Amino acid sequence: MKTIAKAVVKRIKEILNEKEMSVYRLEKVTALSHGTMQTLMRADNSSVNLKTVLLICRGLGVTTAYFFASPLFEDPELEID
Repeated sequence: MKTIAKAVVKRIKEILNEKEMSVYRLEKVTALSHGTMQTLMRADNSSVNLKTVLLICRGLGVTTAYFFASPLFEDPELEID
C-alpha cells in the first residue's frame, strides 16, 4: 500500500541524503519535537500535516515545488484518503 505519508517520508529521506543531513539536525532546524519527527518518519499517521511539510521544506532549504516534484507523488496508485 502506497500512502501519502510514506511518500512524504521517502522524499524527506531522499533530500536528507542529498544534503548529507541527519534527521536530528532537521529536528533542530525546524524546531519540531523528537516525538513529532519520529511519528512522521515512521509514517504512523495515515495523513501528513501540511504545516509540518512546509516547516520541513524550510528546514531542508528547498521549495515546496522541489519537494513535490518527485515521481513519488505522481503515482496513480498513491492513497490520498
